[in-house]
Amino acid sequence: MVSGSLPDGTLIETVYNQTEHKTAFALYKEGTVSIEPSYTVDDEKIEPVPATNNLIKHGAVIFAEKPEPYGDLAELIGEMDAYIYRYVDVSDHFRKIATYYVLLTWVYDAFNELPYLRLRGDYGSGKTRALMVIGSLCNKAFFASGASTVSPIFHTLDTFRGTLIFDEADFRFSDEKSELVKIFNNGNVRGFPVLRTAMTVNREFDPQAFNVYGTKVVAMRKAFDDPALESRFLTEEMGQRSLRRDIPINLPDEQKTEALALRNKLLMYRFKTLHTARIDRSLADPSLSPRLNQILMPLLSIIEEEDLRKDIREAVRAFDQKLYAERSASLEAGVLEVIQEMYEDGIDAAIPIADITNAFIKKFAKDLERPISVRMIGGILRTRLRLHTYKSHGVYVLPPTEREKVAELCIRYGVTDRKDTTT
Repeated sequence: MVSGSLPDGTLIETVYNQTEHKTAFALYKEGTVSIEPSYTVDDEKIEPVPATNNLIKHGAVIFAEKPEPYGDLAELIGEMDAYIYRYVDVSDHFRKIATYYVLLTWVYDAFNELPYLRLRGDYGSGKTRALMVIGSLCNKAFFASGASTVSPIFHTLDTFRGTLIFDEADFRFSDEKSELVKIFNNGNVRGFPVLRTAMTVNREFDPQAFNVYGTKVVAMRKAFDDPALESRFLTEEMGQRSLRRDIPINLPDEQKTEALALRNKLLMYRFKTLHTARIDRSLADPSLSPRLNQILMPLLSIIEEEDLRKDIREAVRAFDQKLYAERSASLEAGVLEVIQEMYEDGIDAAIPIADITNAFIKKFAKDLERPISVRMIGGILRTRLRLHTYKSHGVYVLPPTEREKVAELCIRYGVTDRKDTTT
């Protein structure tokens, strides 16, 4: 066992003593902390993952050593901010986000959706240094890179349920990148394990489910092709300015000592906070898409600085607007715009697809690079926009029952400003 919460409210976390090379359980209940080599529940003895585990022995997965007091939250945040500033050159804005994201890694299991943190830049931009320094503070951080095979990543995430710290996420081979994308696609929402094929010793088909849900900090050079996946990252662009001269070229030994001391305090933060961490639904921003609100609210819920909340929303809103711009320039957006104008002109009956096609050609004739047919517009309505059409008196029409769905699609594709729907 690595960690858990018992029915009586007791929290259990594996800790690792680097000097003695031993693992144990840190137990917390009603303000009382103890360190035990094992724990018995209903006559069943539970033991921590042994220190001989290869990942622990080689520092691929790191733990706190023991929970330690941290004063108040502002003091803990200040210590983390100073630690990151000492060793990494990132923007002040991102450093604050990273500090709170570290807090989120220690209580992430109190939430059902999560954002990811990313450092993006070319080689020599400092992204790997930032990954190491920030990752060293995270809850049960598991360090991996693009040089790793993907299979052990699935197993490690499923076993330790910690934070994936992943360097060089730009895989060279497409099949490996596809496997990694599965982790990111399924890993930010609880309840969506990744299914992988496995065979028993008797060659029987035995698929396995791997829980990949959890916080993730990633360094990479480029972006993912999927805009939906891209929207889950809070990104710092590295290498866009000269590095500060006071940052050490090589990380000193004190960095690991400082990180361990902070992990110990963060473990106590988890013990004190996990049962009270909750989504603050009042923080939802109606000007952002539901998906972005969904992944941002856990982070915003643990942030106490309203100015930082605003900064995070603005950074994400810029990405949201970029997606809107791309969608609003598409054929789908043009078709929706034509239909919306028909509704505004007072049409409340079924609209022939031919009428939509003619209106589309008339409105966008000078921008069209290929012929537009009724069949093409019908295909866009049915397969891309998922709108229902049917045949009436020998022609296909868009029924009035689809009007509400059209309105929602207009918001999604940027035809209608989302703010217009909240007034």
